[in-house]
Amino acid sequence: MQAYKDVAKFGAPAAATIEVVAGVDLPGFTMTFSRNEEIFGEEEPADFIYRVVEGVARTVRILSDGRRQISAFHMAGDVFGLEMGEAHRFTAEAVSQCKIALIRRPALERVVERDISAARKVWALTSRDLHDAQDHLLLLARRSATERVCTFLLDIAARSVRGDMVDLPMSRLDIADYLGLTIETVSRTLTQLEREGTIGLPNCRQVVLRDRPAIARDAA
Repeated sequence: MQAYKDVAKFGAPAAATIEVVAGVDLPGFTMTFSRNEEIFGEEEPADFIYRVVEGVARTVRILSDGRRQISAFHMAGDVFGLEMGEAHRFTAEAVSQCKIALIRRPALERVVERDISAARKVWALTSRDLHDAQDHLLLLARRSATERVCTFLLDIAARSVRGDMVDLPMSRLDIADYLGLTIETVSRTLTQLEREGTIGLPNCRQVVLRDRPAIARDAA
């Protein structure tokens, strides 16, 4: 059941103070979502904004031919669900079990109306989202499979706290649907990079970046 329906039916859990961006703290509450559970659905009212406390979420859209396109992965600290209109344009789901903080949208709107500093921080957040969306569009439109996979690995590594050991909570199918590739192409590309000594694959959920300069060249 979607978060806003749960809240409407059962009421909000215990209130807490949620840091939306640095220096902007608002009342909210947290909910836990199981792996693959829907957080909100496309075209549902955008009554809340969301911040990942633990775990990973994804925003997705099902295309007219039934294919799935993942637009973004949201990791701990990331804010998502900000909309220009009154409804969500994508569906959000938990990649792994995750804890998500929910902040009512009117609370954010009120603080940015009266606090210019908060408004600038939220504007910077939405600008970064737009920049990431544009980069993703270029990745899908103009890059080879190897370039896409290498760019993805560098992006995840940049958001990781484990250096060259990159945890992949998402499945190969998730990666394929994010990169606009087939699962077979993703697996084949990772295997080829491992054979070249560029990466290591200790298991299906971890990648070791053995040669970052080579990965960066392949991503260029």
